Amino acid sequence: MYINKAMVYGNLTRDPEVKSLPSGMQVCSFSLATNRVYKDRDGKKQESTDYHNVAVFGRQAETCGQYLKKGAGAFVEGRLQTRSWDKDGVKQYRTEIIADRVQFGPRGGAGGGASEGGESPRTASSPSKQQDDAGPLSYPEEEINPEDIPF
Repeated sequence: MYINKAMVYGNLTRDPEVKSLPSGMQVCSFSLATNRVYKDRDGKKQESTDYHNVAVFGRQAETCGQYLKKGAGAFVEGRLQTRSWDKDGVKQYRTEIIADRVQFGPRGGAGGGASEGGESPRTASSPSKQQDDAGPLSYPEEEINPEDIPF
C-alpha cells in the first residue's frame, strides 16, 4: 500500500490566482508559508520558513479565489505531485500540493480573530453557515451510560 498525503497549515504569501482550463474547470494556485521553531546545537532558538505551492480545482478553486487573501491562514489537505517541463533546454521541476480540501483560518479585521470572536475555520467544500443560525450547542445534563451506546 502506498500513501501520498500532505497536510499543511500556514499563511498565504500572495493573493490566489484563479484561471480556467480549456475544459472550463477552474484552477486556483497560491503559496503557503509554514514556520518551524527549533533549538540549534548551542541551544539558541532558531526559526525557519518553508514555502509550499498549492493547486485547487473545481468549485473549491472558485471559493478559495473569492475568500482567501495574502496573509490569511489556511489548512490544506491533499497529495504531493511533481511536474516537469523543458525551458530553454533545461529540465525544470515543480512540486506542489494538489488540494482535496481547504479550510480557511480565522477571519481578521475589525471584529478580531478567533481568540476574540470564537469563530471556527470555514471549509471551502461547504462554505454555508451550518451552526451560526442554530446558536451554541447544548449538551444533556445527565450522565451517558456506555451500555446505551448501540455499537
